[in-house]
Amino acid sequence: MTAPLEPGCLLRKYAGDLRSLLPGAAAGLLQLMHPGIGAGVARHSAFFDAPFDRIHRSVPQIWATILAPDGPERARAIRDLHRAIGGTDEHDRRYHALDPETFWWAHATFTWEIFKAAELFHPGTLTAEDRERLYAETVTWYARYGVSMRPVPPDHAAFQSRFWHVCARELELTPAAARALDIARHGSDTVTLLPVGGPLAERAGRLVAERPLRLITFGCLPPIVRTRFDIPWSPLDQARFTALALAHRQGYRMLPGGLNHWALRTALRYIGAHTRDQRYRPAA
Repeated sequence: MTAPLEPGCLLRKYAGDLRSLLPGAAAGLLQLMHPGIGAGVARHSAFFDAPFDRIHRSVPQIWATILAPDGPERARAIRDLHRAIGGTDEHDRRYHALDPETFWWAHATFTWEIFKAAELFHPGTLTAEDRERLYAETVTWYARYGVSMRPVPPDHAAFQSRFWHVCARELELTPAAARALDIARHGSDTVTLLPVGGPLAERAGRLVAERPLRLITFGCLPPIVRTRFDIPWSPLDQARFTALALAHRQGYRMLPGGLNHWALRTALRYIGAHTRDQRYRPAA
């Protein structure tokens, strides 16, 4: 089931909002826990030295596949960058970035991210009809990549079931995921959070963002993932996370919608422009 990505559609509405990025670190962690994605990131990028660089390079391009006029062309370009990413992991299991189940899981985490942002950080709730419509739009989004549609669940209920199954049965603590979890838990003086700026900006960003980022990352994770991988989460953490989500729901009421959307697009363009020369290129 698909639905057109027209101006004003639900996917454009939520993806064009700053809050769509709040569950992003949790989505990235879910990706790294997938054996194929974790292996690809570990073997084909400088993830262990600069883990946030992958986010800075990828998210502006992926969000552009929804929001930019040339979204379908950008999606196919992203697909083509992954053609050479493959090999064997530390357990001698073969992987390839364009394996249908692997590529779908990466997209599924972004679909989950959009739904999670709408659920936690926006006032009001999605109706059952809204959920089916939004899910159908994410299927259209996925179709833009031009890869196999075989793994795509037919409706939102089937997506939820498949997503839970992967979280409960298929994810694992890959070396890349273990590194990301260690940074989320304990921080790192050698990892930069910001794609641009000097030491002073980095230090200020760390002081402001590190603790709330940890709370949002762990709070957004599916409970089954926190349980399986012994991610600490106390009743006090839950209370703080609930208060933080409420603050976002209420605080954004005072931010004009046009300013919100402009800020997101400007930030994505700025980050994209400053990371373009770092983007992965397959070997010739």
